[in-house]
Amino acid sequence: MGPSIVEGGVCLAVFSRHGSCVLVSVFDEAGETELASLPLPCRSGDIHHGLLEGAGAGLRYGLRVEGPWQPERGHRFDPAKLLVDPYATVIDRPFRWDPQLARHGAETSALVPRSIVQPLPFPLPASGAQAAAASPSFIYELAVRSFSMRHPAVPETLRGTLAALREPAVVAHLQSLGVSHVELMPVAAWMDERHLPPLGLANAWGYNPVNFFALDPRLAPGGPADLAALCAAYAEAGIGVILDIVLNHTTESDEFGGTVSLRGLDNAVYYRHAADDPGRLVNDTGCGHTLALDRAPVMRLAMDALRCWLRLGVAGFRFDLGTVMGRTETGYTPDAPLLGAILQDPELARAILIAEPWDIGPGGYRLGEFPAPFAEWNGRYRDDIRRFWRGDAGMAGALATRLSGSSDLFAGNHRGPRASVNFIAAHDGFTLRDLVSFERKHNNANGEDNRDGENDNHSWNCGAEGLTRDQGIEAARDRDIRALLATLFLSRGTPMLTAGDEFGRTQHGNNNAYAQDNPTSWLDWERAEEELTAFTASLVKLRRRHPLLSGSTFLTGKGDPPDAVWLKTDATPIADQEWAGLDAFCLLLNGNDESLLVAVNRRREATPLTLPAGQWERLFTSDSASEAGLPARSVALWRKA
Repeated sequence: MGPSIVEGGVCLAVFSRHGSCVLVSVFDEAGETELASLPLPCRSGDIHHGLLEGAGAGLRYGLRVEGPWQPERGHRFDPAKLLVDPYATVIDRPFRWDPQLARHGAETSALVPRSIVQPLPFPLPASGAQAAAASPSFIYELAVRSFSMRHPAVPETLRGTLAALREPAVVAHLQSLGVSHVELMPVAAWMDERHLPPLGLANAWGYNPVNFFALDPRLAPGGPADLAALCAAYAEAGIGVILDIVLNHTTESDEFGGTVSLRGLDNAVYYRHAADDPGRLVNDTGCGHTLALDRAPVMRLAMDALRCWLRLGVAGFRFDLGTVMGRTETGYTPDAPLLGAILQDPELARAILIAEPWDIGPGGYRLGEFPAPFAEWNGRYRDDIRRFWRGDAGMAGALATRLSGSSDLFAGNHRGPRASVNFIAAHDGFTLRDLVSFERKHNNANGEDNRDGENDNHSWNCGAEGLTRDQGIEAARDRDIRALLATLFLSRGTPMLTAGDEFGRTQHGNNNAYAQDNPTSWLDWERAEEELTAFTASLVKLRRRHPLLSGSTFLTGKGDPPDAVWLKTDATPIADQEWAGLDAFCLLLNGNDESLLVAVNRRREATPLTLPAGQWERLFTSDSASEAGLPARSVALWRKA
């Protein structure tokens, strides 16, 4: 599929079941003048194909498809629309929204990037294969632009690009934190949502792709080589690269969106339509439509794209709105065609696979229901940890379940704690500092009158909303951040931190900064809290020094001695009926080589602590207060000598 360089020219193969003719628009070397529009002469089933004689690497082209304009039947063919080849691995310019893209009969060659013929991606480097084989121990989520646009050690000419992430200061920061895998937010070519340009805003996250193969030219002016170089450099540094992949929707949106690729190739096949109304798009994504990933040509497109990324050296994938990948005409199933295809593929089955286990469609929340070896973003972990530390009643039992790996979600399918990707804050929602500084969202800058973004954030402000000069409130926020970080890194499962949360970044209460490609979302490295960064790094080291904290099995409370015992702060066992009233408690972990005690106190005053029998040394406390016992709003770790 797509372009292939062969002896004598370039072979091109394009899927369109309902299109009557696929034309190739050939452009000059600058990509400005359309030289010819040539029909692909051959058709084998639904594949239109042919040879462009004399063409080679560097050819700039687009596609046009003739066919019926019957929106009521799901057909939206329009040969006036220049289309990006869905299999193009390089495009010559970024996408930009223009209303002409959505107007039937409007010529769009001046608006749509040209696809560029390139040789097939290079074979998987050995270093990339090694990175893919390693299981994540600490995932660090970052957006390329927001991470690098204000980094003082990155040359201005590189800021906002993948090359910026290879700068020595960036690599050193990741290594000093102990990051095992970087999770890059979407890097595939995207276009701004149509409502953003009139507001003077731009998409900052990239969750609006046009093409699943081509890197966005703003992030990767050097094309696939830029990502391959990053993967190789990070593998050398002992860090794997995970790509956040969007396979659930494209930038073409609803019936008022543009026609730039799949819609113009075969809207009725690529997207899911209502069973009783072929003209109505199913919107399980909240983005206006949903890819029909259970259909063979759509599944093949997704699979080919994933293999393409692997061959550049990436270690694996995090799948945005992953429930869509398991949807069929009758709903979600872990046996869906795409999930099955991934798990039987000899390359993809060995990659790191992480699902965001929800979408907005019927029965869309599927946490714990993906097949092994998928891991999953654990939204229950996020909410339960937040609610415990906010002070919600009856949350001690939920915290205990999350600390010990979320067996309620993953044990039933014989998956261990590492299937749970634990996080307290991610790109979507409050930053970690904003979580303890704002009780409500402040999204007015997004131009939607503060209607967008999550309303129920389980957040608190420690006594004042937002910025304050009250040193007592600031001290309380710092204390809570440290307790939250300690909870994350002392929990079984795979911890994930979003870039900047290790040093106290803020988005000033904006919990949906997808439209803020500006200093609101750009990390302010000049204001980074070095002490908090060092604190975070110390937690990662502590976790690695004591494997009992990150065990790959669930706790049972059995054995001699038991692998886990839940204790009150007076060192007596917790009875079932006592959990609902607890604000402080301990987890005693017993392994072959050591015993550890994790102690948690969410009260606003210190709590007396009686240690179990034996000699104990304190390895860590999130609050260095000198009072005896367990300090207020703190987490501590003890080791039996």
